[in-house]
Amino acid sequence: MDFSMYDNRNPYTVYNFHSCPRPVANSINGSNRTDRRVVIGKTAAQPNSAEIQRRQELERRVLTPDVLPGRKNISVQTDPYIETLRDVPLATDIVCQTDAIMDIPMSQLNPPTKCGNDVATQLQVGELFDFYREVKPLIDYLVGRTIEQSLQEVMEEEELARVRTQLRAFNALRNSELAEVQRLHEQERRRREERQRRRAELRKALKKETETAEKIAARAFTREFLANLFPSVFISLTSDGYFYDYVERDLESNFLPWLMTEVNNNLERRFRARRLLDTIVHEMTQVKLEKLQELKTRPKTPDVESDDKTANAQT
Repeated sequence: MDFSMYDNRNPYTVYNFHSCPRPVANSINGSNRTDRRVVIGKTAAQPNSAEIQRRQELERRVLTPDVLPGRKNISVQTDPYIETLRDVPLATDIVCQTDAIMDIPMSQLNPPTKCGNDVATQLQVGELFDFYREVKPLIDYLVGRTIEQSLQEVMEEEELARVRTQLRAFNALRNSELAEVQRLHEQERRRREERQRRRAELRKALKKETETAEKIAARAFTREFLANLFPSVFISLTSDGYFYDYVERDLESNFLPWLMTEVNNNLERRFRARRLLDTIVHEMTQVKLEKLQELKTRPKTPDVESDDKTANAQT
């Protein structure tokens, strides 16, 4: 008895030459997607953690905040219903009149007048006929038809000439009307520009008047506000030296220093002269004193007494 390694409960057992034949119902599919030993995952690449975190952050930002208790979210149209027309197109009223249809006379149907009697003629083979007599009616018809056609052409030419004359008159009238319309348009444009210019001048005048009134009010308010402040500020600035008399400042800065210098120099010279004079007087006094002391210490003689009297008299 051969040993079989095939197990019906496990179809993935080893099959060898001595194994029993497997039933058709237990045949294994050739695709590896049904193989339990093959791990099958997603074919798409897995997103990285940074991308996942970025998406979560975007979702968190986009999410609407939580609803408060007792309330609910309602979609509301926030776009403005009324939009301001900033660029207003310039609209003007213009009347358009189509050209009148030209009256074209209908072509007259003038069938040729029947002349002559209808006669049936039958020429047998081999019969002779008089050409000049037989061709005369045909020539009369051809000549009449030619004359009639010529008259119609002449009438058409005259009609075309009248139409051209009428068309020239119509074009002249149309050109004059177009010139008049253009003149009226130009006049309307000038009036519109003049009206806009006057409106601009009026707005400018009103704006200037408003600015003037505001300036006058501001000036009055400033004058009233500075009425009590100006004297104190002026006095403080004057005391600080910002406002001064040019003559007085010139005297203080130029003349008085020079005068004081000259006075000091004069006083210094006078003091020096006095001191020199005092020194001279002191020296002379000392000399006189020494002489008197010498005279007192010497014995007195008549000549000496006379000299003393003379010296005393001189002193």
